[in-house]
Amino acid sequence: MPSQQSELVRRHWAAAGAVEHPDREAADHAWAGLTTEPLGVDYIATDDVPALWIVPKGAVMDRVLLCMHGGGFIGGSVWSHRKMFGHLAKALGARALVFDYRLAPEYTHPAQVDDATAVYRWLLDQGVGAVAFCGDSVGAGLAITTQLRARELGLPLPVATLAISPAVDLEVTGSSYDANRDRDAFFHRELVRGLVSTFLGPDGDPRDPMANPLYGDLTGFGPIYVQVGGDEVLVDDARLLAEHAEKAGVEVRLDVFPDMQHTFQMGAGRVPEADDAIGRMADWVRPHLMMEA
Repeated sequence: MPSQQSELVRRHWAAAGAVEHPDREAADHAWAGLTTEPLGVDYIATDDVPALWIVPKGAVMDRVLLCMHGGGFIGGSVWSHRKMFGHLAKALGARALVFDYRLAPEYTHPAQVDDATAVYRWLLDQGVGAVAFCGDSVGAGLAITTQLRARELGLPLPVATLAISPAVDLEVTGSSYDANRDRDAFFHRELVRGLVSTFLGPDGDPRDPMANPLYGDLTGFGPIYVQVGGDEVLVDDARLLAEHAEKAGVEVRLDVFPDMQHTFQMGAGRVPEADDAIGRMADWVRPHLMMEA
């Protein structure tokens, strides 16, 4: 059964309406309230790209976690997610960079992957030693499609990827939409179809590999660690991504957390399951990112 703390955060997030809130800024602040402020972490705005450096005390400076926020491509920002990624960076002991990308419906695909690739190129130009990607929900899908775009451009791929509750199946085919229909507090099939339509725009293709990584060639990608809540309608998205990566020869770990909701890691500092998940990600990615540090 879910813990009392987990249930409290689940209700809080559902009430915040983070995905459908008519005021993006208000939604971001409501969403951010799920996560405690990690102590010993500084946030420094960049001058050249719309991003925040997340710098834990004593962090290794030339190893960076590039973080891509979720929000259905219609919401979310550095402000909604900085604290969750701050907890992860602190547990890891390295810097992180979280950035804003253009949102739908004002900007449709491929604006988001264009923006993410530009930030990644900028980060590489800073001379960092190694980079790992991290994303939640649609940000997890973006963490994969950005690598496809980077490879096209001849850029080096990240050493590893952390995918939190990945939203990747733009055809919305998963049977978990039905199996978890009455357990998922946030999403259902028609809502996700609406978000996909808004993201792709009238001329978008749900099978475009730069939008839907399940149609991309992941050969040569670094290891991928996928976390997903057991009560999500997106459980099958996580499984499909893991299976697709494994077929391409990628090392994959998939952890399904029983009774947990979509991106429950936002409860870091309040919910034991979220802190456990953050710790698992940090422990898994550390040897990949910190190699030769």
